[in-house]
Amino acid sequence: MLISMEKRRDLILNGNLWHSIILLTIPTLIMTLLASMISFTDGLFLNNIIGAKRVAAITYVQPAIGALLGLSQGLGVAAMAIIGQTVGKGDTEGVKHKSVQILMLSIFMSILLIPVSFGFAFFLSVTAPVEMQNDILVYVILYSFVLPLQFLAAIFNSIKNSVGNPEAPFYRMLVLLILKIFFNYIFLNLLRFEVKGAVYASLFAYIVTGIWMYYDLFVKKYLYTLSLKGFKIDKPLIRETIRISIPSMLNYMMMSLGFLLINFEMRKYGQDLLAAIGIAGYFNAIIFQAPASVSIAITTVISLNIGIKNVKKAKKAYSYGIVIVLLVALLGLILMLPFLDFYIDLFTRDEIISKIAKEGLKIYAFSIVPFSIFTVSQAVLNALGRNIIPLIMSFSRIWLFRYIFIKLTEDYIGYSSFFYGNFVSNFLAGAIFVIIILNIKWETGINE
Repeated sequence: MLISMEKRRDLILNGNLWHSIILLTIPTLIMTLLASMISFTDGLFLNNIIGAKRVAAITYVQPAIGALLGLSQGLGVAAMAIIGQTVGKGDTEGVKHKSVQILMLSIFMSILLIPVSFGFAFFLSVTAPVEMQNDILVYVILYSFVLPLQFLAAIFNSIKNSVGNPEAPFYRMLVLLILKIFFNYIFLNLLRFEVKGAVYASLFAYIVTGIWMYYDLFVKKYLYTLSLKGFKIDKPLIRETIRISIPSMLNYMMMSLGFLLINFEMRKYGQDLLAAIGIAGYFNAIIFQAPASVSIAITTVISLNIGIKNVKKAKKAYSYGIVIVLLVALLGLILMLPFLDFYIDLFTRDEIISKIAKEGLKIYAFSIVPFSIFTVSQAVLNALGRNIIPLIMSFSRIWLFRYIFIKLTEDYIGYSSFFYGNFVSNFLAGAIFVIIILNIKWETGINE
Protein backbone atom coordinates (compact mmCIF):
# COMPACT_ATOMS: atom_id res chain seq x y z
CA MET A 1 0.00 0.00 0.00
CA LEU A 2 1.34 3.43 -0.98
CA ILE A 3 1.46 6.16 1.64
CA SER A 4 2.45 9.82 1.45
CA MET A 5 6.00 11.01 2.08
CA GLU A 6 4.93 12.76 5.30
CA LYS A 7 3.26 9.63 6.66
CA ARG A 8 6.19 7.47 5.62
CA ARG A 9 8.61 9.77 7.45
CA ASP A 10 6.37 9.76 10.52
CA LEU A 11 6.22 5.95 10.44
CA ILE A 12 10.03 5.66 10.29
CA LEU A 13 10.54 8.14 13.12
CA ASN A 14 7.57 7.37 15.36
CA GLY A 15 5.97 4.12 14.22
CA ASN A 16 6.61 0.41 14.70
CA LEU A 17 10.23 -0.35 13.79
CA TRP A 18 9.56 -3.80 12.33
CA HIS A 19 6.86 -2.29 10.13
CA SER A 20 9.15 0.54 9.02
CA ILE A 21 12.04 -1.73 8.05
CA ILE A 22 9.84 -4.23 6.23
CA LEU A 23 7.97 -1.42 4.45
CA LEU A 24 11.28 -0.12 3.09
CA THR A 25 12.89 -3.52 2.55
CA ILE A 26 10.28 -5.30 0.44
CA PRO A 27 10.28 -2.91 -2.56
CA THR A 28 14.07 -2.55 -2.36
CA LEU A 29 14.51 -6.32 -2.07
CA ILE A 30 12.35 -6.91 -5.12
CA MET A 31 14.22 -4.15 -6.93
CA THR A 32 17.64 -5.64 -6.23
CA LEU A 33 16.40 -9.04 -7.33
CA LEU A 34 15.19 -7.42 -10.54
CA ALA A 35 18.63 -5.80 -10.94
CA SER A 36 20.25 -9.21 -10.51
CA MET A 37 17.84 -10.68 -13.04
CA ILE A 38 19.12 -8.17 -15.60
CA SER A 39 22.63 -9.65 -15.52
CA PHE A 40 21.06 -13.12 -15.24
CA THR A 41 19.04 -12.70 -18.44
CA ASP A 42 22.04 -11.11 -20.16
CA GLY A 43 23.98 -14.23 -19.23
CA LEU A 44 21.29 -16.54 -20.57
CA PHE A 45 21.29 -14.82 -23.95
CA LEU A 46 25.07 -14.55 -24.21
CA ASN A 47 26.01 -18.01 -22.96
CA ASN A 48 23.47 -19.73 -25.18
CA ILE A 49 24.16 -17.64 -28.29
CA ILE A 50 27.92 -16.97 -28.34
CA GLY A 51 29.03 -19.62 -25.83
CA ALA A 52 30.36 -19.58 -22.27
CA LYS A 53 34.01 -19.34 -23.30
CA ARG A 54 33.49 -16.07 -25.20
CA VAL A 55 31.42 -14.69 -22.33
CA ALA A 56 34.54 -15.22 -20.21
CA ALA A 57 35.88 -12.01 -21.79
CA ILE A 58 32.97 -10.03 -20.31
CA THR A 59 33.47 -11.72 -16.94
CA TYR A 60 37.12 -10.70 -17.04
CA VAL A 61 36.37 -6.98 -17.50
CA GLN A 62 33.31 -6.62 -15.25
CA PRO A 63 35.38 -5.60 -12.19
CA ALA A 64 36.96 -2.76 -14.19
CA ILE A 65 33.55 -1.44 -15.18
CA GLY A 66 32.46 -1.96 -11.58
CA ALA A 67 35.37 0.20 -10.41
CA LEU A 68 34.13 3.10 -12.54
CA LEU A 69 30.56 2.59 -11.39
CA GLY A 70 31.89 2.55 -7.83
CA LEU A 71 32.10 6.33 -8.10
CA SER A 72 28.34 6.51 -8.61
CA GLN A 73 27.72 4.05 -5.78
CA GLY A 74 29.91 6.05 -3.42
CA LEU A 75 28.16 9.26 -4.41
CA GLY A 76 24.85 7.48 -3.85
CA VAL A 77 25.85 6.51 -0.32
CA ALA A 78 26.66 10.14 0.47
CA ALA A 79 23.38 11.23 -1.11
CA MET A 80 21.39 8.85 1.09
CA ALA A 81 23.10 10.09 4.24
CA ILE A 82 22.88 13.81 3.40
CA ILE A 83 19.37 13.79 1.96
CA GLY A 84 18.07 11.24 4.48
CA GLN A 85 19.12 13.34 7.45
CA THR A 86 17.57 16.42 5.81
CA VAL A 87 14.31 14.50 5.36
CA GLY A 88 14.48 13.53 9.03
CA LYS A 89 14.55 17.23 9.93
CA GLY A 90 11.48 17.94 7.78
CA ASP A 91 13.33 20.42 5.52
CA THR A 92 11.51 19.90 2.20
CA GLU A 93 13.28 22.70 0.31
CA GLY A 94 16.62 21.49 1.62
CA VAL A 95 15.89 18.01 0.26
CA LYS A 96 15.11 19.43 -3.20
CA HIS A 97 18.19 21.65 -3.25
CA LYS A 98 20.59 18.92 -2.17
CA SER A 99 19.07 16.38 -4.56
CA VAL A 100 19.56 18.65 -7.60
CA GLN A 101 23.12 19.52 -6.61
CA ILE A 102 24.17 15.89 -6.17
CA LEU A 103 22.38 14.82 -9.34
CA MET A 104 24.22 17.41 -11.46
CA LEU A 105 27.51 16.46 -9.83
CA SER A 106 26.96 12.82 -10.81
CA ILE A 107 26.23 13.69 -14.44
CA PHE A 108 29.41 15.80 -14.67
CA MET A 109 31.53 13.03 -13.15
CA SER A 110 30.13 10.36 -15.46
CA ILE A 111 30.97 12.34 -18.61
CA LEU A 112 34.56 12.76 -17.42
CA LEU A 113 34.83 8.98 -17.03
CA ILE A 114 34.22 8.16 -20.71
CA PRO A 115 37.86 8.73 -21.80
CA VAL A 116 39.05 6.95 -18.64
CA SER A 117 37.01 3.94 -19.73
CA PHE A 118 38.75 4.00 -23.11
CA GLY A 119 42.07 3.71 -21.29
CA PHE A 120 40.76 0.75 -19.31
CA ALA A 121 39.70 -0.93 -22.56
CA PHE A 122 43.18 -0.85 -24.08
CA PHE A 123 44.91 -1.89 -20.85
CA LEU A 124 42.59 -4.84 -20.22
CA SER A 125 42.77 -6.08 -23.80
CA VAL A 126 46.58 -6.31 -23.81
CA THR A 127 46.69 -8.05 -20.41
CA ALA A 128 44.14 -10.73 -21.37
CA PRO A 129 44.69 -14.04 -23.17
CA VAL A 130 44.88 -13.52 -26.96
CA GLU A 131 41.57 -15.25 -27.68
CA MET A 132 39.72 -12.72 -25.46
CA GLN A 133 41.43 -9.48 -26.49
CA ASN A 134 39.15 -8.31 -29.31
CA ASP A 135 35.92 -8.97 -27.39
CA ILE A 136 37.30 -7.09 -24.38
CA LEU A 137 38.30 -4.04 -26.42
CA VAL A 138 34.94 -3.81 -28.19
CA TYR A 139 32.85 -4.38 -25.07
CA VAL A 140 34.57 -1.85 -22.78
CA ILE A 141 34.82 0.94 -25.38
CA LEU A 142 31.15 0.67 -26.28
CA TYR A 143 30.08 0.34 -22.65
CA SER A 144 31.71 3.71 -21.90
CA PHE A 145 28.61 5.39 -23.33
CA VAL A 146 26.30 3.50 -20.98
CA LEU A 147 28.11 4.80 -17.87
CA PRO A 148 26.46 8.27 -17.68
CA LEU A 149 23.02 6.68 -17.75
CA GLN A 150 24.00 4.26 -14.99
CA PHE A 151 25.27 7.17 -12.90
CA LEU A 152 21.91 8.87 -13.31
CA ALA A 153 20.15 5.66 -12.27
CA ALA A 154 22.32 5.27 -9.15
CA ILE A 155 21.58 8.80 -7.91
CA PHE A 156 17.90 8.47 -8.79
CA ASN A 157 17.75 5.37 -6.59
CA SER A 158 19.56 7.14 -3.75
CA ILE A 159 17.27 10.17 -3.84
CA LYS A 160 14.14 8.04 -3.82
CA ASN A 161 15.40 5.67 -1.13
CA SER A 162 16.55 8.51 1.11
CA VAL A 163 13.11 10.12 1.09
CA GLY A 164 11.56 6.75 1.95
CA ASN A 165 10.14 6.05 -1.51
CA PRO A 166 11.78 2.81 -2.72
CA GLU A 167 8.81 2.02 -4.98
CA ALA A 168 10.09 4.47 -7.62
CA PRO A 169 13.43 2.65 -8.14
CA PHE A 170 11.47 -0.61 -8.14
CA TYR A 171 9.19 0.48 -10.99
CA ARG A 172 12.17 1.79 -12.94
CA MET A 173 14.06 -1.45 -12.48
CA LEU A 174 11.06 -3.51 -13.57
CA VAL A 175 10.79 -1.51 -16.79
CA LEU A 176 14.57 -1.78 -17.28
CA LEU A 177 14.44 -5.58 -16.97
CA ILE A 178 11.64 -5.83 -19.54
CA LEU A 179 13.48 -3.51 -21.91
CA LYS A 180 16.75 -5.42 -21.49
CA ILE A 181 15.07 -8.71 -22.38
CA PHE A 182 13.42 -7.09 -25.40
CA PHE A 183 16.60 -5.45 -26.70
CA ASN A 184 18.70 -8.54 -25.96
CA TYR A 185 16.30 -10.53 -28.11
CA ILE A 186 16.60 -7.94 -30.90
CA PHE A 187 20.37 -7.39 -30.87
CA LEU A 188 21.57 -10.85 -29.80
CA ASN A 189 18.98 -13.33 -31.05
CA LEU A 190 17.67 -11.64 -34.21
CA LEU A 191 20.52 -9.41 -35.39
CA ARG A 192 23.32 -11.61 -33.98
CA PHE A 193 25.50 -8.66 -32.97
CA GLU A 194 27.24 -10.87 -30.39
CA VAL A 195 29.29 -8.88 -27.83
CA LYS A 196 28.29 -5.57 -29.42
CA GLY A 197 24.65 -6.58 -29.09
CA ALA A 198 24.94 -6.94 -25.32
CA VAL A 199 26.11 -3.32 -25.05
CA TYR A 200 23.52 -1.99 -27.52
CA ALA A 201 20.78 -3.67 -25.48
CA SER A 202 22.00 -1.93 -22.33
CA LEU A 203 22.34 1.45 -24.02
CA PHE A 204 18.84 1.50 -25.50
CA ALA A 205 17.26 0.18 -22.30
CA TYR A 206 18.95 2.86 -20.18
CA ILE A 207 18.01 5.64 -22.63
CA VAL A 208 14.32 4.77 -22.27
CA THR A 209 14.51 4.52 -18.48
CA GLY A 210 16.54 7.76 -18.40
CA ILE A 211 13.54 9.55 -19.87
CA TRP A 212 11.41 7.86 -17.18
CA MET A 213 13.71 9.08 -14.40
CA TYR A 214 13.68 12.66 -15.67
CA TYR A 215 9.89 12.66 -15.64
CA ASP A 216 9.75 11.17 -12.14
CA LEU A 217 12.21 13.67 -10.67
CA PHE A 218 11.38 16.91 -12.49
CA VAL A 219 7.87 16.64 -13.96
CA LYS A 220 5.76 14.41 -11.73
CA LYS A 221 4.10 16.43 -8.95
CA TYR A 222 4.81 15.26 -5.40
CA LEU A 223 6.36 16.61 -2.21
CA TYR A 224 9.94 16.56 -3.50
CA THR A 225 9.52 17.49 -7.19
CA LEU A 226 12.85 18.90 -8.39
CA SER A 227 13.54 21.93 -10.57
CA LEU A 228 16.60 23.28 -12.40
CA LYS A 229 15.19 26.81 -12.41
CA GLY A 230 17.76 29.20 -11.02
CA PHE A 231 20.30 26.41 -10.58
CA LYS A 232 23.67 27.52 -9.22
CA ILE A 233 26.49 25.36 -7.96
CA ASP A 234 26.45 25.19 -4.16
CA LYS A 235 30.19 24.89 -3.62
CA PRO A 236 30.07 24.18 0.14
CA LEU A 237 27.50 21.41 -0.41
CA ILE A 238 29.47 19.95 -3.32
CA ARG A 239 32.65 19.95 -1.23
CA GLU A 240 30.87 18.28 1.69
CA THR A 241 29.27 15.73 -0.64
CA ILE A 242 32.63 14.88 -2.18
CA ARG A 243 34.22 14.69 1.27
CA ILE A 244 31.63 12.18 2.41
CA SER A 245 31.63 10.36 -0.94
CA ILE A 246 35.36 9.77 -1.29
CA PRO A 247 35.65 7.00 1.32
CA SER A 248 32.66 5.13 -0.17
CA MET A 249 33.90 5.72 -3.71
CA LEU A 250 37.29 4.30 -2.77
CA ASN A 251 35.47 1.51 -0.96
CA TYR A 252 33.57 0.36 -4.05
CA MET A 253 36.44 1.05 -6.44
CA MET A 254 39.01 -0.80 -4.37
CA MET A 255 36.61 -3.71 -3.97
CA SER A 256 36.14 -3.94 -7.75
CA LEU A 257 39.86 -3.50 -8.41
CA GLY A 258 40.47 -6.29 -5.91
CA PHE A 259 38.20 -8.54 -7.96
CA LEU A 260 40.11 -7.47 -11.07
CA LEU A 261 43.38 -8.43 -9.36
CA ILE A 262 41.87 -11.82 -8.55
CA ASN A 263 40.80 -12.17 -12.21
CA PHE A 264 44.43 -11.57 -13.17
CA GLU A 265 45.35 -14.52 -10.94
CA MET A 266 42.77 -16.67 -12.75
CA ARG A 267 44.30 -16.15 -16.18
CA LYS A 268 46.64 -19.10 -15.72
CA TYR A 269 43.62 -21.43 -15.55
CA GLY A 270 42.27 -20.27 -18.92
CA GLN A 271 38.78 -19.49 -20.20
CA ASP A 272 37.11 -22.45 -18.49
CA LEU A 273 37.57 -21.04 -14.98
CA LEU A 274 36.55 -17.51 -16.01
CA ALA A 275 33.49 -18.89 -17.80
CA ALA A 276 32.51 -20.92 -14.72
CA ILE A 277 33.10 -17.95 -12.42
CA GLY A 278 30.88 -15.88 -14.70
CA ILE A 279 28.04 -18.40 -14.50
CA ALA A 280 28.39 -18.72 -10.74
CA GLY A 281 28.43 -14.94 -10.55
CA TYR A 282 24.93 -14.62 -12.01
CA PHE A 283 23.51 -16.61 -9.10
CA ASN A 284 25.96 -15.12 -6.64
CA ALA A 285 24.61 -11.67 -7.51
CA ILE A 286 21.06 -12.77 -6.76
CA ILE A 287 21.69 -14.31 -3.35
CA PHE A 288 24.13 -11.59 -2.23
CA GLN A 289 22.01 -8.65 -3.40
CA ALA A 290 19.06 -9.80 -1.30
CA PRO A 291 20.68 -9.07 2.10
CA ALA A 292 22.32 -5.97 0.65
CA SER A 293 18.84 -4.60 -0.06
CA VAL A 294 17.96 -4.87 3.62
CA SER A 295 20.98 -2.73 4.41
CA ILE A 296 19.58 0.04 2.20
CA ALA A 297 16.43 0.10 4.33
CA ILE A 298 18.52 0.11 7.50
CA THR A 299 20.55 3.06 6.16
CA THR A 300 17.34 5.03 5.61
CA VAL A 301 15.84 4.24 9.03
CA ILE A 302 19.05 4.97 10.93
CA SER A 303 19.89 8.17 9.03
CA LEU A 304 16.42 9.64 9.67
CA ASN A 305 16.56 8.78 13.37
CA ILE A 306 20.11 10.07 13.76
CA GLY A 307 18.90 13.28 12.09
CA ILE A 308 16.64 13.89 15.11
CA LYS A 309 19.19 12.36 17.53
CA ASN A 310 17.06 9.31 18.36
CA VAL A 311 20.07 7.06 18.97
CA LYS A 312 18.15 4.40 20.89
CA LYS A 313 15.82 3.68 17.99
CA ALA A 314 18.70 3.78 15.51
CA LYS A 315 20.53 1.08 17.49
CA LYS A 316 17.40 -1.01 17.70
CA ALA A 317 17.06 -0.76 13.90
CA TYR A 318 20.50 -2.35 13.56
CA SER A 319 19.50 -5.31 15.75
CA TYR A 320 16.28 -5.82 13.84
CA GLY A 321 18.18 -5.55 10.56
CA ILE A 322 20.51 -8.39 11.57
CA VAL A 323 17.54 -10.66 12.28
CA ILE A 324 15.85 -9.84 8.98
CA VAL A 325 19.00 -10.19 6.90
CA LEU A 326 19.79 -13.62 8.35
CA LEU A 327 16.28 -14.81 7.50
CA VAL A 328 16.77 -13.56 3.95
CA ALA A 329 20.12 -15.39 3.80
CA LEU A 330 18.49 -18.62 4.97
CA LEU A 331 15.85 -18.30 2.27
CA GLY A 332 18.60 -17.84 -0.30
CA LEU A 333 20.28 -21.08 0.79
CA ILE A 334 17.02 -23.00 0.57
CA LEU A 335 16.33 -21.75 -2.94
CA MET A 336 19.89 -22.29 -4.19
CA LEU A 337 21.47 -25.51 -2.94
CA PRO A 338 18.92 -28.18 -4.00
CA PHE A 339 18.76 -26.97 -7.61
CA LEU A 340 22.38 -26.34 -8.62
CA ASP A 341 22.45 -28.79 -11.55
CA PHE A 342 19.29 -27.33 -13.05
CA TYR A 343 20.50 -23.75 -12.70
CA ILE A 344 23.90 -24.40 -14.29
CA ASP A 345 22.40 -26.37 -17.19
CA LEU A 346 20.50 -23.21 -18.16
CA PHE A 347 23.82 -21.65 -19.17
CA THR A 348 26.11 -24.43 -20.38
CA ARG A 349 26.39 -28.16 -20.99
CA ASP A 350 30.19 -28.07 -21.04
CA GLU A 351 31.19 -30.66 -18.42
CA ILE A 352 34.37 -28.91 -17.25
CA ILE A 353 32.73 -25.50 -16.90
CA SER A 354 29.66 -27.02 -15.21
CA LYS A 355 31.80 -28.88 -12.67
CA ILE A 356 33.74 -25.75 -11.69
CA ALA A 357 30.61 -23.58 -11.53
CA LYS A 358 28.81 -26.07 -9.28
CA GLU A 359 31.74 -26.24 -6.86
CA GLY A 360 31.91 -22.46 -6.70
CA LEU A 361 28.18 -22.01 -6.13
CA LYS A 362 28.14 -24.41 -3.19
CA ILE A 363 30.77 -22.37 -1.36
CA TYR A 364 29.32 -19.01 -2.41
CA ALA A 365 25.93 -20.02 -1.04
CA PHE A 366 27.25 -20.45 2.50
CA SER A 367 29.21 -17.20 2.26
CA ILE A 368 25.91 -15.32 2.25
CA VAL A 369 25.56 -15.63 6.05
CA PRO A 370 28.70 -13.70 7.08
CA PHE A 371 28.22 -11.31 4.16
CA SER A 372 24.73 -10.48 5.43
CA ILE A 373 26.12 -9.41 8.80
CA PHE A 374 28.88 -7.45 7.08
CA THR A 375 26.54 -5.46 4.83
CA VAL A 376 24.05 -4.47 7.56
CA SER A 377 26.91 -3.38 9.83
CA GLN A 378 28.31 -1.29 7.00
CA ALA A 379 24.87 0.35 6.61
CA VAL A 380 25.14 1.78 10.12
CA LEU A 381 28.33 3.68 9.37
CA ASN A 382 27.02 4.84 5.99
CA ALA A 383 23.91 6.22 7.70
CA LEU A 384 26.08 8.08 10.19
CA GLY A 385 28.11 9.58 7.35
CA ARG A 386 31.25 7.97 8.80
CA ASN A 387 32.60 6.14 5.79
CA ILE A 388 36.30 5.77 6.57
CA ILE A 389 35.77 2.53 8.51
CA PRO A 390 33.74 0.87 5.69
CA LEU A 391 36.53 1.88 3.32
CA ILE A 392 39.17 0.19 5.46
CA MET A 393 37.05 -2.91 6.03
CA SER A 394 36.06 -3.35 2.38
CA PHE A 395 39.69 -2.95 1.37
CA SER A 396 40.71 -5.54 3.96
CA ARG A 397 37.92 -7.94 2.94
CA ILE A 398 39.13 -8.23 -0.65
CA TRP A 399 42.76 -7.16 -0.72
CA LEU A 400 43.88 -8.52 2.64
CA PHE A 401 41.68 -11.41 3.77
CA ARG A 402 40.67 -12.82 0.37
CA TYR A 403 43.71 -12.16 -1.81
CA ILE A 404 46.22 -13.27 0.80
CA PHE A 405 44.15 -16.40 1.50
CA ILE A 406 44.24 -17.21 -2.23
CA LYS A 407 48.00 -16.72 -2.46
CA LEU A 408 48.62 -18.87 0.65
CA THR A 409 46.36 -21.77 -0.36
CA GLU A 410 46.42 -21.83 -4.18
CA ASP A 411 49.40 -24.20 -4.34
CA TYR A 412 47.48 -26.72 -2.21
CA ILE A 413 43.86 -26.53 -3.42
CA GLY A 414 44.25 -24.92 -6.86
CA TYR A 415 41.40 -22.83 -8.25
CA SER A 416 39.21 -23.79 -5.26
CA SER A 417 41.13 -21.16 -3.30
CA PHE A 418 39.16 -18.49 -5.19
CA PHE A 419 35.88 -19.91 -3.85
CA TYR A 420 36.97 -20.57 -0.27
CA GLY A 421 38.57 -17.14 -0.16
CA ASN A 422 35.09 -15.68 -0.59
CA PHE A 423 33.79 -17.40 2.55
CA VAL A 424 36.84 -16.71 4.72
CA SER A 425 37.02 -13.02 3.81
CA ASN A 426 33.31 -12.43 4.48
CA PHE A 427 33.48 -14.26 7.81
CA LEU A 428 36.46 -12.26 9.08
CA ALA A 429 35.09 -8.92 7.85
CA GLY A 430 31.64 -9.56 9.32
CA ALA A 431 33.04 -10.51 12.74
CA ILE A 432 35.29 -7.45 12.92
CA PHE A 433 32.48 -5.13 11.81
CA VAL A 434 30.17 -6.35 14.59
CA ILE A 435 32.86 -5.60 17.17
CA ILE A 436 33.27 -2.10 15.74
CA ILE A 437 29.53 -1.38 15.74
CA LEU A 438 29.18 -2.48 19.36
CA ASN A 439 31.89 -0.03 20.44
CA ILE A 440 31.40 3.01 18.18
CA LYS A 441 29.75 6.28 19.22
CA TRP A 442 26.45 6.70 17.37
CA GLU A 443 26.56 10.31 16.16
CA THR A 444 26.56 11.96 12.74
CA GLY A 445 29.82 12.58 10.93
CA ILE A 446 28.25 15.07 8.51
CA ASN A 447 29.13 18.75 8.81
CA GLU A 448 26.18 21.08 8.30
